[in-house]
Amino acid sequence: MQEIGTVISTFEGPSSNKFSFVVNENQSLVRKGQFVQLEIEDGLLIARVSEIIKTNRYFMRAESVREYERSGKPLMEFFPVDRWEYLVAHAAPLGIYLDGKQKRVGFPPSPGQKVFSINEKILFDFLGLDQERGLDIGNIEFHNINTKLNLTKLFQKHCVILSQTGYGKSHLVSVLIEEILDRQDKAKPAIIVVDPHGEYVGFSEDKNYISKTKVFNSSNVRIATNNLSVGQICEFQPFITSVERRELGKLIKKLKEQKGTYDMNELITSIELSDIKPNTKTPLMAWLSDLNSTNLFSNVDSPSLEELAKAGQLSILDLSDFIHLKDRQIIISYIARKLFRTRRSNKIPPFIFVVEEAHQFAPEQVEKAGAISKNIIETIAREGRKFNACLVLVSQRPIQLSTTALSQCNTAILLRIVNPYDIKHITESCEAITSDIMEMLPGLKIGEAIITGAAVNYPLLVGVRKRRSKELTRIGERLEDASVSYLKNLDRSKKDLEAFK
Repeated sequence: MQEIGTVISTFEGPSSNKFSFVVNENQSLVRKGQFVQLEIEDGLLIARVSEIIKTNRYFMRAESVREYERSGKPLMEFFPVDRWEYLVAHAAPLGIYLDGKQKRVGFPPSPGQKVFSINEKILFDFLGLDQERGLDIGNIEFHNINTKLNLTKLFQKHCVILSQTGYGKSHLVSVLIEEILDRQDKAKPAIIVVDPHGEYVGFSEDKNYISKTKVFNSSNVRIATNNLSVGQICEFQPFITSVERRELGKLIKKLKEQKGTYDMNELITSIELSDIKPNTKTPLMAWLSDLNSTNLFSNVDSPSLEELAKAGQLSILDLSDFIHLKDRQIIISYIARKLFRTRRSNKIPPFIFVVEEAHQFAPEQVEKAGAISKNIIETIAREGRKFNACLVLVSQRPIQLSTTALSQCNTAILLRIVNPYDIKHITESCEAITSDIMEMLPGLKIGEAIITGAAVNYPLLVGVRKRRSKELTRIGERLEDASVSYLKNLDRSKKDLEAFK
């Protein structure tokens, strides 16, 4: 802990909301965003440096600088300029720390009080980090502290991770997954990841995580038709009319009584053989035939909930082979609803449901036909915390993400975001976002993240650590395969052309 400056008097303060201090000779110890401390009458005041200004009285009048430098000599040859250059730091008080407890700032510091670099142990406690069992995602910038986030505070009230493409969303999610899988707890949550691009399959090929990871893809994801209610089928095909729904409900009830287990083909056949009026039968068969063409439906669920939601296991729903967004939404709608319903009955362990490209599965202002999975994601967002069904939404387009789902995420982890419409949407949807955080978002570098909300007592700027797991994407593999195939075909074409000549 070192002395770094002295509180000064300005036209606006010091006040309980802000104060300024002149930086002493140790200018390298003060940076924008770091935490500082000073003793005031109420206890130890903890503050964050919000801005730093460098000033020099000899350069304050533009006309004087211009006139002196017209002589062809720099100003420093006329005056002792270097002796009058100094830094002024503006700071925002965060709270009072006294006897291990925190309280609001109710009284300003006095001009002349000394400002110190913060005690790291006090800062750790002040920020609400978990030294013993926290998830270590990186370092707090300008401080030698690992950001150990409490697992319950981070996930119980849901979390959202937002950033533009290429600034580390998936990397950060991978780091969080590593931290959970590496915990020594016996009772660890299940982790289910919706992976539209195959970005997390590397866990299944990493020697440290292969035994804890299962991947489910187009070859082994199926929906049991006999488990579908008429409401779920109408959710998949929102254009089914009320009359068609009524007749479909009768046939489903009859099939369940007669056979119990059946697939989509058998359901379509039962409609075809029924005495339903043609003007109802024909469109109903068309809707179900459209569903059947996805090849998603069978007479048994795969994976089973026992395979999918296992304590301490990472289950990856690799959707990279599913081309159509509707197919992906059907899968997520069905699985998420089944997970939530079963968790409410306490038949599966607590789980963390990570939805990558969340704006595709819970889009804002999109008709029902294009938002099949939106309803259940919003339901989990509203009610999931009561049942330890935790939601993590990951998106690069916040403005296209459901406001309802976004507003229920009490912790936000924000990487670089430049689009002003995205920033505005985040600000309007997340209570924990303040104006100073908004201003920081466009300037964040790759791997830098701001954490705000329920997981921490005060917003934090963090440098995300390197991941330990194997980084492998199906997209990368496919691009490589496509490149090899292209080169082979190009070489073959050249040979054919030469032979022709």
